[in-house]
Amino acid sequence: MLDLWYKNAIIYCLDVETYVDSNADGIGDFRGLTDRLDHLEALGATAVWLNPFYPSPNRDNGYDITDFYGVDAVFGSPGDFVAFCRAARDKGLRVILDLVVNHTSKDHPWFKSASASRDSPYRDWYVWSDEKPEDITEGIIFPGVQDAVWTYCEATQSWYMHRFYAHQPDLNIANPEVREEIQRIMGFWLELGVSGFRIDAVPFLVEYKGLKEEPERDPLLLLSEMRDFLSWRRAEAILLAEANVTRDQSSSYFGGQTFGSDERMHLIFDFPLNQMLWLALARQDARPIAQALSSRPDRPPQQAQWANFLRNHDELSLDKLSEAERQEVFDAFAPEEDMRIYGRGIRRRLAPMLGGDARRVALAHSLLFALPGTPVMWYGDEIGMGEDLSLPERRPVRTPMQWNDEEHGGFSHTDGATVRPVVADGPLGYCETNVEQQSRRPNSLLKEIQGMIRTRRACPGIGWGKWRPLDGLPEPVLGLICEWRGAAVLTLHNLGDEAIEVMPADLGEGHAITLLSSAEEEERTHGTLTLEGSGYRWFRLGRERR
Repeated sequence: MLDLWYKNAIIYCLDVETYVDSNADGIGDFRGLTDRLDHLEALGATAVWLNPFYPSPNRDNGYDITDFYGVDAVFGSPGDFVAFCRAARDKGLRVILDLVVNHTSKDHPWFKSASASRDSPYRDWYVWSDEKPEDITEGIIFPGVQDAVWTYCEATQSWYMHRFYAHQPDLNIANPEVREEIQRIMGFWLELGVSGFRIDAVPFLVEYKGLKEEPERDPLLLLSEMRDFLSWRRAEAILLAEANVTRDQSSSYFGGQTFGSDERMHLIFDFPLNQMLWLALARQDARPIAQALSSRPDRPPQQAQWANFLRNHDELSLDKLSEAERQEVFDAFAPEEDMRIYGRGIRRRLAPMLGGDARRVALAHSLLFALPGTPVMWYGDEIGMGEDLSLPERRPVRTPMQWNDEEHGGFSHTDGATVRPVVADGPLGYCETNVEQQSRRPNSLLKEIQGMIRTRRACPGIGWGKWRPLDGLPEPVLGLICEWRGAAVLTLHNLGDEAIEVMPADLGEGHAITLLSSAEEEERTHGTLTLEGSGYRWFRLGRERR
């Protein structure tokens, strides 16, 4: 029987570099992370997704890799990684790694060889052009900080392609040797016990851009081959795709056919839903969320699942919104120019975007756990961590974890500087916002989110069942029912600032048990209840529904 554990997983994403420093060098490491796994266990997470920790010049937060089979020495040894995996498994936590195979660092031995000689055995592992492409700026990913997608190589008098920064040359997936190497990388880490991969930049991985002649082979077959390889090597392991694509494109990432398989990615991040969620919060109108949910394809493959998120380690991309909608979100959550990035996104953390209001942060998390799919959290959001907008590009959301009110927020005991400054100023800095403080307060944001996760894990229907929106509710209120095995969970969320009376017909039918509530006392009469501003309620409806 297949183990579809990811259907009801709580995935917690972190960067080893900024989580805990065990040796006082100012940089997080695996030993420190291992010592703090009790926090993830207490939170209720069931899987931890690690940002890249491989050897790297670290020009792009570790996404520029020089060795896909190693652990950067600043984070510890391979032995430390294995010890971490063992400790995580003992606490019931699965480990997911970033698989970054769209490109390498320009300092990778493969590219050093390929760029030194046209006769290199690795020459065809990358994408080259003897002539300067007509438009070297076409397809820029980071406008404002990226000048081109082609860069000239003096040694071989040719141009190499890079969809991202110039120091990240693209691999050529048309080359079967490259495809075989990707599977070899996967197999290596699977043997060390990991439970899957979050695949970076999937739409750019599965393209033939820049090649003189495109092969007849469908580039998406690479995903089918990766899925087949994974299924044979470790059947319960998963592939989580970072694919910011439109609804009509998503089916190509979820499903395909090769070797008798009809599935590709287990999970795909729901970027359209995420962007509409922020539009809904900006408008205090729940309808964009309901619309985004309804626009999901009717029949994804049986084993497929959407992954939901509030924020992540990158910018909050708003590229799927219209220009006017994007401006609404900017005005509400990034009113200053330095809060925005690439003309399409926001480079802020969750809590500062919501004005540091713990009620609104809690509402956002309750929404995350109530949405059909698998929730993915970003480290520090469980306590409402702050941001550092003085850092460049996407680094404001990648500051060290705030553990206590000691120097460096308990992240490190170094006498020098930390890898990035810990957020210190204001109510969201480490002096006022930290894990230790909130662990002691019964009504803290951390305690509230722990309760939400317990409830979400007790409601498997959200991951497995059929859902439908409730009609006839006030515009600020999102009502969802998820039905599974004769029972149902009803969730209500008030995105507005003002209290609202609601009368969902489903609440008045049968026996409704309150599972979760933002209010200490709940008044409910004849199916009518009051949702305070930024309030939420979860109910279990016990009768069989048809």
